[in-house]
Amino acid sequence: MKYNRILLKLSGESLMGDQSYGISPAMLSQYAADIKAVVDRGCQVGIVIGGGNIFRGLSGAANGMDRVQGDYMGMLATLINSMALQAELEKQGLRTELLGGLAVEPICKEMSRRRAVEAMEAGRVVIVSGGTGNPFFTTDTASTLRAIEMQADVILKGTRVDGVYTADPEKDPSATKYMRLTYSEALEKKLKIMDLTAFALAEDNDLPIYVFDMNRQGNLLRVVEGEEIGTLVTKN
Repeated sequence: MKYNRILLKLSGESLMGDQSYGISPAMLSQYAADIKAVVDRGCQVGIVIGGGNIFRGLSGAANGMDRVQGDYMGMLATLINSMALQAELEKQGLRTELLGGLAVEPICKEMSRRRAVEAMEAGRVVIVSGGTGNPFFTTDTASTLRAIEMQADVILKGTRVDGVYTADPEKDPSATKYMRLTYSEALEKKLKIMDLTAFALAEDNDLPIYVFDMNRQGNLLRVVEGEEIGTLVTKN
């Protein structure tokens, strides 16, 4: 395998599938099966999920809600998604550990590097909910922070497109795909891979980011085994 320990970043919207809101049982099942496939190969897995399928703090703030209150509501939305994925993973026979930037007893303990690493080394899938536990930070930043804490080999950013393009491939048919990029190239070209805080944190810690299509079944295993199907972003 190319990667022995990964941090998988999933968007909340990805859990909607074809729905306009909420969690698609079919998509949840597919994601869990893909995660199980890499765990069965011996890969250690940490996961961070967004909450945009339920609530976004920025959207609430745009409609007049207090930003801090809205961000905490968004963190709780990530907990709901994390619990749903945890239940599906366990249904498919995996052992899990649900941690949180916010400790919500008795649902999840507070995230700590020691807890996360010990759980992964014991063969459990670690899901970290609640973002960083602080307002004004996205789950992109949370996923980078958790990947560094867990000493992951890479952040695998699962999206609905198969990598990073010169333009939105869903809107511009002439868009071309990048196979490799440096952080500086991505910033120079203003490619929206992650928010700037997350990106700077990844670059400072020399943490690779791999963007790929998570919605195609089997792609996660292909990436972990080293098949070049997405876009790799590195320092050099």
